Amino acid sequence: MASSVIANAGNVIRVNSCEGDAAQLLQQAIDSAATYNGKPVTIMLMPGNYNISREKSSRHIYHISNTSSATENPDPTKHIGLWFRNMRNVTFDGNGAWIVTHGELSSLVVDNCANVVLKNFTLTAADPSVPEFKVLDVQPSTMTVEVTPPSEFEIIDGEFNFVGDGWKFADGARETYYPEFAQVFYPATNITRRCESPLKDRKMARRLGERIVQFEYDKTPDVHAGEIYQLRHGIRNEACGFFNMSKDIRLENIEFNFMGNFGLVGQYSENLTYDNIRCRPALESKRTDAGFADFVQMSGCKGKIRIVNSYFEGAHDDPINIHGTHLKVVASDEPDMLTVRFMHDQSYGFTPFFKGDKVEIVDRHTLNCVMPATVKKVEKIDDYNFRLTLDKKIPELAGGSSSIEDWAVENVTWTPDVEIINNYFSRIPTRGILITTRGKSLIQDNIFFRIPMPSILVSDDARGWYESGPVQDLVIRRNTFIECGSPVIAIWPEIDRFDKPVHKNILIEYNRFLMDSGKALSAKGAENVILKENTFILPPGNLDTISDLIETENTSGLDVRDNVILKEK
Repeated sequence: MASSVIANAGNVIRVNSCEGDAAQLLQQAIDSAATYNGKPVTIMLMPGNYNISREKSSRHIYHISNTSSATENPDPTKHIGLWFRNMRNVTFDGNGAWIVTHGELSSLVVDNCANVVLKNFTLTAADPSVPEFKVLDVQPSTMTVEVTPPSEFEIIDGEFNFVGDGWKFADGARETYYPEFAQVFYPATNITRRCESPLKDRKMARRLGERIVQFEYDKTPDVHAGEIYQLRHGIRNEACGFFNMSKDIRLENIEFNFMGNFGLVGQYSENLTYDNIRCRPALESKRTDAGFADFVQMSGCKGKIRIVNSYFEGAHDDPINIHGTHLKVVASDEPDMLTVRFMHDQSYGFTPFFKGDKVEIVDRHTLNCVMPATVKKVEKIDDYNFRLTLDKKIPELAGGSSSIEDWAVENVTWTPDVEIINNYFSRIPTRGILITTRGKSLIQDNIFFRIPMPSILVSDDARGWYESGPVQDLVIRRNTFIECGSPVIAIWPEIDRFDKPVHKNILIEYNRFLMDSGKALSAKGAENVILKENTFILPPGNLDTISDLIETENTSGLDVRDNVILKEK
């Protein structure tokens, strides 16, 4: 079909599908929508496939939270498929179309926009950067596998590499400098776990069929026929979706069959809604993985984050992670001035504070507030260091247990309210939901299936990932937890000294726990935690009381009442 872009009087830009690379065609449509200068406009795709390539992509340097360090990825240039910039009141309606990426891409970027809707399409990859294979046979010195389509590979002089459009990797000892990470999927239980790569100690490879490969070893790894292995290089050099300094962004009815190199990242944006997004392998495919890392990562956002009616299956990290960023205090040149620094090497380069923002200086060891303040001025020193001028002098703490070396700063203004409602989580190797925001939060009517780590983790730290901050109003209601890891719900601020509670006002009610073993709730450094009217279905054994299912440390105001325990027969 011939390619064309047609604008009509009804403020609709219609895009026909085309053979070949559609990257420039789709960007032309987006750029045409920008000429409406804020008047409502819809980009409507005609049904079909739209191939977009790294080669024809737009290029721009973006620093994205929780992605890759300057050492891992010295060039932070992103290769952008669909790029929305400085736009208002735009709807991108895929109308059932498939967008197929070729090469490592940042498929969707929305930058400095307002009221943008993306909906009704499938995003997938012709060469997913998490290739897979199924183990067919294991002998003392050989492993025979079938490589899952659409992934491709090459064998040259016995050396095996997965290959894609512009990329190649197997492990750090061979063609690339990338590390290699692996997960194993067990079809019988629908569980994925992290593991050591079964290709690590291979001696050579030979092709036995179109997709059949036999690897030789001195001794085969501990693998079994029927297991499916997922492999990746681990460098988050792109993000599937990036929503930067934008407001009122909505994604609805989108099928994400593969999120390349990172997931959907909201960064210093306001009011983001994800409604009926389905992050999972294509149902008709043999693939078991849909994501290179997290599915949804919200970093330093405000307003309301809504994630509803959605499906999350097959990630290489957490499906949902909502947090801010602590910057460490490294100097105080004036009584009202602090120099702060990004500390985790995978987050840097973006502006973390703005004039007028409310902040809190916190003790990095207790995570308690030392002093609230308002930012009067922000000066960027470099990609890692910023100088803040505050509206008040920094307190003298002579004789106290805290000093400037112990401080970090959180931006309180950029902390969202959260609703996570009616979603499904499975085939996850880590946690289900990480939530560290002081906003009003609701986690309700979700299903968590065999999540191996805490299904819900309330964290906060200023010494590791530096992901802030305290939870002050969280309701966990009417969720179903099916054979999840212990503890199912973890309230774990990362503190090494306790002064006073970090998290507070957490209500856990009307949930259903189908316990395999271990604890339902672990809480430390918290206050006003209520566990009421939940149902716990326990396997036969010696767990008989609610107290067997709970562990606490430095937690006050724990209210446990009206829960029900049922024993499996």
